Amino acid sequence: MQMSDARDIKADRATVWAALLSPEVLKECVPGAQEVTGTPEEGFEATVVQKVGPVKATFKGMVKVSNIVEMQSLTLTGEGKGGAAGYAKGGANVRLEDSETGTRLSYAVEASVGGKLAQLGSRLVDGFAKKMADQFFARLEEVLEGPSEDDPEPEAEKKGWLKRLIS
Repeated sequence: MQMSDARDIKADRATVWAALLSPEVLKECVPGAQEVTGTPEEGFEATVVQKVGPVKATFKGMVKVSNIVEMQSLTLTGEGKGGAAGYAKGGANVRLEDSETGTRLSYAVEASVGGKLAQLGSRLVDGFAKKMADQFFARLEEVLEGPSEDDPEPEAEKKGWLKRLIS
């Protein structure tokens, strides 16, 4: 499965860059993330719980950061094993550019699965992978921009701490 998209984030490029390399932000943005630890240099270890169709699994895996061009682009590559459910692996090429409103984040994602997950059929798995990528980058945008005017107050407070953490 391959897909690409772009988002305009109302934050400067340095803030977006720092967020992409922060385990705290990654944990907040990866759907189903239970734990994310590590550094960009060593790689991140992650535990993610997800349900794909009828299959629910806990994936333990590693995410590596490569092809780093400071403040411009990077590649995130990961692989997770979900026991009997199978495995998932993929990568995202991420580019940052200045935009009128802050930073334009463009990404191209490629993902594949094996084991029981692969037996679910490509339409279901591709739809799930697209949803995961969309949720990750939408959540990253929310985390960086802070609350919108129509957000309820408790959620607004939660978003603010991440922006302060990386600013």
